[in-house]
Amino acid sequence: MCELLNISRRSIQCYEKAGLMTPTTKNKYGHLLYDESAFHRAEMIRFLQQLGFKLREVKEIIDAPDDVIKEALEKRVDELEHEKVKMDQIMQEARDYIEKLS
Repeated sequence: MCELLNISRRSIQCYEKAGLMTPTTKNKYGHLLYDESAFHRAEMIRFLQQLGFKLREVKEIIDAPDDVIKEALEKRVDELEHEKVKMDQIMQEARDYIEKLS
């Protein structure tokens, strides 16, 4: 699963420690195995983290009804849009300053 999702084993262990995932079983070598639903869950956790959600926030919304997840995503997208506008302004100020130095 780690290779398929490009997630480190350490990340999976963090998900387990946070109570977000549990292995389905162990093989004879002691390796933890996960079913397809765990794969999709890990994918969702990773996506939410990429959006900036902390693991405790992920835990609060991942099993919530769709409308709660939708609301959390909409709120985060709005926050990201606001951050983007601020970053665009800062970058423009930096470009203006660079131009003055030329």
